[in-house]
Amino acid sequence: MMERRMDTALLVLLMGHLAAALEVPLDPKVLEELPQPPTITHQSPKDYIIDPRENIVIHCDAKGKPHPSFSWTRNGTHFDIDEDANVVMRPHSGTLVVDISREKADHYEGVYQCTARNKHGTAVSHNIVIRQSRSPLWSKERIKPIVVQEGVSLVLPCRPPAGLPPPIIFWMDNNFQRLPQSSRVSQSLNGDLYFSNVLREDSRNDYICYARFPHTQTIQQKQPITVKVLNLEAINDTMAAFYNDTDLFSEDPVDERKPTFLIPSGSSSSQTVLRGQVLELECIAEGLPTPEIYWTKVSGDLPAQRWSFLYYKKNLRIVNASASDAGDYRCGAKNKLGSVHHTIHVSVKASPYWISGAPRNLVLAPGENGVLTCRASGTPKPSITWLMNGIPIENSPKDLSRKVEDDTIIFTDIQMGSSAVYQCNVSNGHGYLMANAFVNVLSEPPRVLTPADKVYQVIKNHRARIDCAFFGSPIPKITWFKDSRSSTLDGDPYIQHDNGTLEIHTAQARNSGKYTCAARNMLGIFENHVYLEVKEPTRILKQPEYKVVQRGRSVVFECKVKHDPTLVPTMTWLKDDGELPDDERLIVDSDSLTITDVTESDGGVYTCVMNTTLDHDSASAELTVVERPDPPTDLELTDQKKRSVQLTWTPGDEHNSPIQKFLIQYDDSLHHRGHWHNLTEVPGTRTTAHLKLSPYVHHTFRVLALNAMGFSRPSFPSRMFKTEPAAPDENPKDVEGFGTEHDNLVISWKPLTGLQSNGPGLRYRVMWRQKAVESDWSTVTVSNNSRFVVSGTPTFVPYELKVQAVNDHGVGPEPDIAHGYSGEDLPVAAPENVQLVVLNSTLAEVHWDPVPHKLIRGHLKGYKVYYWKERSLHKHNPFHMEKLILMFSGNHSHGMVPGLHPFSLYSFNVRVYNGKGEGPVSPTQQFETPEGVPGAPTSLIVTNSNLDTLTLEWSPPHDRKGRITGYTLKYQPVNNSNELGPVEELALLANETSVTLPNLKYSTRYKFYLNAKTVKGEGPVISQEAVTIVDEAVASRQVDIATQGWFIGLMCAIALLILILLIICFIQRNKGGKYPVKEKEDAHTDPEFQPMKEDDCTFGEYSDNEDHKPLKGSRTPSNGTVKRDDSDDSLVDYGEGGDGQFNEDGSFIGQYSGKSGSRDTAVGHESSEAPSPINAMNSLNSFV
Repeated sequence: MMERRMDTALLVLLMGHLAAALEVPLDPKVLEELPQPPTITHQSPKDYIIDPRENIVIHCDAKGKPHPSFSWTRNGTHFDIDEDANVVMRPHSGTLVVDISREKADHYEGVYQCTARNKHGTAVSHNIVIRQSRSPLWSKERIKPIVVQEGVSLVLPCRPPAGLPPPIIFWMDNNFQRLPQSSRVSQSLNGDLYFSNVLREDSRNDYICYARFPHTQTIQQKQPITVKVLNLEAINDTMAAFYNDTDLFSEDPVDERKPTFLIPSGSSSSQTVLRGQVLELECIAEGLPTPEIYWTKVSGDLPAQRWSFLYYKKNLRIVNASASDAGDYRCGAKNKLGSVHHTIHVSVKASPYWISGAPRNLVLAPGENGVLTCRASGTPKPSITWLMNGIPIENSPKDLSRKVEDDTIIFTDIQMGSSAVYQCNVSNGHGYLMANAFVNVLSEPPRVLTPADKVYQVIKNHRARIDCAFFGSPIPKITWFKDSRSSTLDGDPYIQHDNGTLEIHTAQARNSGKYTCAARNMLGIFENHVYLEVKEPTRILKQPEYKVVQRGRSVVFECKVKHDPTLVPTMTWLKDDGELPDDERLIVDSDSLTITDVTESDGGVYTCVMNTTLDHDSASAELTVVERPDPPTDLELTDQKKRSVQLTWTPGDEHNSPIQKFLIQYDDSLHHRGHWHNLTEVPGTRTTAHLKLSPYVHHTFRVLALNAMGFSRPSFPSRMFKTEPAAPDENPKDVEGFGTEHDNLVISWKPLTGLQSNGPGLRYRVMWRQKAVESDWSTVTVSNNSRFVVSGTPTFVPYELKVQAVNDHGVGPEPDIAHGYSGEDLPVAAPENVQLVVLNSTLAEVHWDPVPHKLIRGHLKGYKVYYWKERSLHKHNPFHMEKLILMFSGNHSHGMVPGLHPFSLYSFNVRVYNGKGEGPVSPTQQFETPEGVPGAPTSLIVTNSNLDTLTLEWSPPHDRKGRITGYTLKYQPVNNSNELGPVEELALLANETSVTLPNLKYSTRYKFYLNAKTVKGEGPVISQEAVTIVDEAVASRQVDIATQGWFIGLMCAIALLILILLIICFIQRNKGGKYPVKEKEDAHTDPEFQPMKEDDCTFGEYSDNEDHKPLKGSRTPSNGTVKRDDSDDSLVDYGEGGDGQFNEDGSFIGQYSGKSGSRDTAVGHESSEAPSPINAMNSLNSFV
């Protein structure tokens, strides 16, 4: 006994020492240098279900120094990876990747365990059980239809194939819609479908049970089940033929019955659940009517927030089961005929679980003591087994410093070489736990991990902490010095913590300076220097003050601060301890906050906060904004009379804004409950009002106060005050008379409101008589209506009308007379003497005699002219138009018909219309529109372009508007400067559609204008451009000469010779000399007109005939098209739509413009030089 007490005392002592055991810092540089046994960092789960369609990946990762190597066992024996070509281990890891493309996945099912080892120890993973997921097919079976009697219970079995993991069961129909479930029909935990009682509507042929296997995401379905629910008579009729006309069921129809349980059976049962798992209890009952299920726990209450009902209370579900959930649970089923109970005894077992966590790694220095603890529990109590480096500890090498005490290993005076990895295995019949924890024995000289020369800043009078993070094995001793190192800092005001930190409880300016931290152990010493700076605190000198501000004004909060000059301050303003609203009205300056245009929402507590990197100070002030007044109170009614009452009240708080007036409202609970109406207003200085009231009203009053801020909330209502009924004070308004049929009169009015009725039994006395006919008033009394129909009236006759209000207490005042007409009918006559005058080719005027008023038989709305185009008078323009309508409101007798088509035949008629509709049609007449000016020819194209001829072809106008009498063609030459030549004009016959123009200038651009004519004149023109072509051979020859050097020299010599001759002539003239006429002619002949012989590659005769002279600066290519750059203008560049304009006499007006679509554009150069052979050659040369 004494020895056991000593062991216990030693264990307590060692565990106390463990609290101060060495901890390895997280500094990566330190970790890289320290040896460390292996630690498993990642492993696959214990129960690992794999997908047979994918490669198998079994994870095992570990860390250690040096990096560990890996090996595996399979089913308890070594698994040689090198001998299996399908298995690969990932580099720097123990993870296995199994390629199943050449081998089925089920070949690799088994129990796997990973081992990670280095020279300091061996860590092992838990057992990883590899199983292939399975989703087997449903066995083929033929399910016979189920015929049941209405009212009985029914179970449709599912019985899915066993899969891994188990499938999820649900019932659907042929359309993949879930079958509806209820308290009568529901699915059980095993997947069967239970009917507490069947109804006729349960008959169907597609009850299908589906099984979804979640791992492979596949769904299997059972063969559809057919259920036919028949009543007794139907079953007898159906089955009589099979049983010799004997009834299948001879007993009475199914009666109502008390509940009985379908599952579970008997009066009691038991169920076991593991701790932490889900407890599901199930009770399904049958009966008629459908039973109601309820649950209780016999030995206590259901666990709060962990239980729920499923499947219409047939399933009690408790998540995260614990030992407290054990006990007896009672489910009950009841209907109006009785009840039944079943008791389920629940036992809670537990697989092993950690009490205080898994064992922790232990780092010790030589000679130190330590403890590894493996505390776990379970139901039943688990057994604990220790291993060292994967070998049972009893088979491991003996270590005198180690002692095993059940769930604890005690290390005493441990030495180098005792590093190892220990495994703790805790197991019972429900599972196991496996944990690795290493013991690492280190011998390391001291080092300080806090950065050297680090500067600590602290506010005066605050606590200061200076760090000295250290590491070493054995654990170093820490000593602190200041400045001169005259003595250690181990007394007041200094406090030294076990982690090396030096604390000064209340720092002062004298504590600033250099501090030295020295770490010592048996292997050496390490020193580190840091600095402490003590700063002045931040203080608010002038705090913001409480403010009361009216809405719409401005307010300023001041906040002046003093702080340490070496710290950078930041001013922040808060409202109600939150951020300021993002509003431009709130202006923050360095030492103030300004709020402009204050609103009610600005009210609150404003706080200025001055922050530095070390401290802060704050001060607050409240802003009160004047608000609307509080509602009046204490409403009281006095001086009550038939139609008046006195109302008094007590005003509410004005909120610093005087009350301007009071608004009195009332609610009429008799006629319009819940709707408040304004009654009167009184000045804000008064607290009483004399109210004039209407009869037959149940008044409830309330009062609202108004100040500059607005209305208050309404007061609480007063007590009800009822006024006595009386005869009506007024009659209905807006009395009207009109007809909806030709022989009736509808009298309507705006009914009185309940408030205007003055009493019960409100009704209306309706009176009418024909106007201008001596007759008595006809009278009828109407209630609950706002109109009355008088039948059998003459058509459209004026009436006098009156409507008087009447109630049970009398009649209203004499009503005013209103006027109306009985119903309209269609007019009976058509307009007569209808005539039409054609004003021009598109406009006509129609006249008619108005229809007499008595034949209109209603309110005259106007006249309608119907007209339509029968056809065009030209055979080439057939046309038919839908009917058009012109409406002339009022009593018109004529109207204009616009938009007509020229040279067309039209038909028209006229009819009168009133509020009922149109009258008879006048006789249909016809008229013709005269010819008009034709449209432009449809097309104009140029064909057969030659040196001096062009052929034009065109199509007649699409819209001829008459008979075409001919065409006018005008054309004129245009040079490259868009200068226009003389206009030529041709008159062409109407049947011509082409013309050839001879004797045109070659290499010349022409503009053509063509328009058609009728007897009314000429229509718009269509224009086109074209160019006569140039002789390609001549052009080619000219280009060849112009590019020769000798030709250029010859031209220069000729120019020089001409200059000399001109000088001689000038001298001779000055001398007065005479010379023959021929010489004079020779001297004045332009070299440009001298013939050049073809043999010398010179030009032949050149004519200066104006008809063949090219336009100035023109350059015409041989293909007859004009090439120009983008800056060149064509004749159509300055017109509208490319059509030239002519005066009535056919002369051209306006500037030539527009871009022809029939020409290509190309580069060209304008020139204003006089024609010459050189210019002609240069011109031709640019287009060859």
